[in-house]
Amino acid sequence: MDNGVAESPSPTRPTRHKWRKVAYGGMQPGFDDNHTDESFLEDMVMNANVVKRDMLKVMQDAVSISEYLCIVALVGLVWTYTLRSSLNETNLLYLDVGLLGSGFLVLLLTEEMLSLNLLLHYLLNISFFTSGLYVLAPIYQTLTRSISSDSIWAVTFSLLILHLFFHDYSGSTVRAPGALKNPTMTSCISLNASIVASVFIASRLPSRLHVFAILLFSLQVFLFAPLATYCIKKYSFRLHLCFSFSLMAMTLAFVYSLHHFLFFLLLGLLVFVTVVCPYWLIRLQEYKFEINGPWDEAKLCFAVTD
Repeated sequence: MDNGVAESPSPTRPTRHKWRKVAYGGMQPGFDDNHTDESFLEDMVMNANVVKRDMLKVMQDAVSISEYLCIVALVGLVWTYTLRSSLNETNLLYLDVGLLGSGFLVLLLTEEMLSLNLLLHYLLNISFFTSGLYVLAPIYQTLTRSISSDSIWAVTFSLLILHLFFHDYSGSTVRAPGALKNPTMTSCISLNASIVASVFIASRLPSRLHVFAILLFSLQVFLFAPLATYCIKKYSFRLHLCFSFSLMAMTLAFVYSLHHFLFFLLLGLLVFVTVVCPYWLIRLQEYKFEINGPWDEAKLCFAVTD
């Protein structure tokens, strides 16, 4: 029955907005700040950025580390034979000339961008370098006269360990011919440690020519050996493997003739670096578990427009 009075409309329920993930929008009306729904885990991804490594590939990469360990071991052998007077200054100079010629031969055979002007530039720099080293040899000879030999051996060994620890085994900081690359801080620390160790060893030698020859040898190896090995590896990986294993065999033979205990120590170190460490890396990879999802931090992308 119509009594003449209009009925008031019934109040409508407020619409509930659907929850959505907002990175920088504040709280959403009707939801707590820690609210999630069933769609929160739909975008979860597991092990998306985990790199699957192959055992043989990791062992091949580890050969570069073993190769440089042998290079440093050979430098130590030359230092030892020189301090024992088994190598005189004349033989050391012949060795320096042979290493310098071998280094330039490697660059000529493996580098495609090596020009005649760049080669002459290298020769000019090396001539200035050797001249300055010969002039400063008397200073290096008397640099550590007041320090005991035991302290010199301990500091030299520590510097070589520091050099090996910070050395760039990947070759990313090697200055290839025609390329400009800024060395990292760790590579500079490694190079400086090797140079200081060479100066300490040279200061124990009796003559000026001895000091010049041993410093020239050490700096040639520490400065140019990474460049030569990098060029060989870039030219042919098989040639790099052949050179590395030949260098390991030659180093082990020389160390065996010097001391049997050091031979087994170096052999165990090479096996540990080349075989055991890659095996550990592959086994530990099975326990790597990475989860990515909508809870990760937002990544801002900036578009550059003219």
